[in-house]
Amino acid sequence: MMKRLQKLGKALMLPVAVLPICGILMGLGYALAPGAMGVPDAAQEGIRYIVGFFLIKAGGAIIDNMAILFAIGVGVGLAKDNDGTAGVSALVSWLMITNLLSTGVVSTIAPAMCQPDTTNWVAFSKIANPFIGILAGLIGALCYNKFKDTRLPDVLAFFSGKRSVAIVTGVVSILVSVVLLFAWPVIFGVLVAIGNAIKGLDVIGVGIYTFLNRLLIPTGLHHALNNVFWFDTIGIGDLSAYWFPTGQAAMNAADAVNGWSVGMYMAGFFPCMMFGIPGAALAMIKNAKSTKRKYAIGIVGSAALCAFICGVTEPFEFAFMFLAFPLYVVYSLLYGIFAAVTVALGFRAGFMFSAGATDLLFSASLPAAAKTWLILPIGIIALIVFFLVFDFAIKKWDLKTPGREDEDAEGELKIELANDDYTAMAKIILEGLGGKENIAEADHCITRLRMEVKDNLKVDEKKIKSSGISGIIRPSKTAVQVIVGPKVQFVFDELKKML
Repeated sequence: MMKRLQKLGKALMLPVAVLPICGILMGLGYALAPGAMGVPDAAQEGIRYIVGFFLIKAGGAIIDNMAILFAIGVGVGLAKDNDGTAGVSALVSWLMITNLLSTGVVSTIAPAMCQPDTTNWVAFSKIANPFIGILAGLIGALCYNKFKDTRLPDVLAFFSGKRSVAIVTGVVSILVSVVLLFAWPVIFGVLVAIGNAIKGLDVIGVGIYTFLNRLLIPTGLHHALNNVFWFDTIGIGDLSAYWFPTGQAAMNAADAVNGWSVGMYMAGFFPCMMFGIPGAALAMIKNAKSTKRKYAIGIVGSAALCAFICGVTEPFEFAFMFLAFPLYVVYSLLYGIFAAVTVALGFRAGFMFSAGATDLLFSASLPAAAKTWLILPIGIIALIVFFLVFDFAIKKWDLKTPGREDEDAEGELKIELANDDYTAMAKIILEGLGGKENIAEADHCITRLRMEVKDNLKVDEKKIKSSGISGIIRPSKTAVQVIVGPKVQFVFDELKKML
């Protein structure tokens, strides 16, 4: 199970790598155009506002469609040969599921299940989420791997092979949509009920809510809890109340709901996103293999910067949640603890986008803000605690966070090939593997060709080594790993042409 999660995590690396730019663009945009965030009395015209608004929309184009990126990334990443057909099929699945389960369609085919202003209506309005994106990617990849070699009768020959994949994917997606039609609102409703149950627990409830909010990020179901606490699903509306221009409506609303202090369901995210994530990122970089430290800095370093500036946390979270899920549970628990402590100390702040420095800067002057200066002492403690906990957990459990993957030996990244004729190398390697008829599956990682052969007796190791590669590993009877080094992509590309 853990290996499958890690494989899914690697498949998500491509779309995750795109996310940091959206965080930087939106952070700069909101800094230039706070009026676009809804800051009272902020200018909504002029060249500065236009530039800021432009950057916000550019970044938003990515973050708002993150689920689609996940669908395509998972589809291609989990396909046996990383073929783009799987990505197209994943997109087909995404489009069908999100359309069939949209509020417009569901209210037409099953009006009783989707009445306006009900929990079910909210559930189906949130169907376009990362969980559905990942699910669509899995459907696209599985259908591709299973049906890419399908042969149909001559009259239907045009739809044979890879052309059949999208068709099968469509059928499977319809069946999945039927299941989700009944399952999705139940799951969503359960989480709303949990939200109702914890709203009266004061700071303990804040901690529980924040923990569940982070824990549910991979599924997209955190939207259910957010609707309870941030919006007016049960009469709280923490987010909208905080940003009310005069603050009077916010105070009146808080008085009407026992135990609610405006901003308490947002404040606890600030120290974790602005300081906790950078602390955790430092621990990951510290524990990365020396040959992969630059890689780790690129992944989690840029993600930490995004989290600090504008609270875009997905680049960081998706970079390790599937590679080291136990650590993600610990991460969510730290959020819950710090949220409870932050609120108990009286810190109050709010956001329109997320809990980064940009939102804190513009929300600190509003009437509901309180003790915002505490962000520095609490934040520094959060940075230290997140660093120490992550550092301990990574070493104690040997977790495969970015830069610690064990698929390659460290020395393999320093290999210099004796031969730069990649076509000739691929030809010799293929002959040594018994020819293309003997290849069952071909793939590659950072430094190795990963091959599955049909008959291991046909593998000639001496022949393969004569190509100029560094070495060969035989993990099983049918698995052959050819150690090429960091230029493996070029050899694989030539090999793929021959196959």
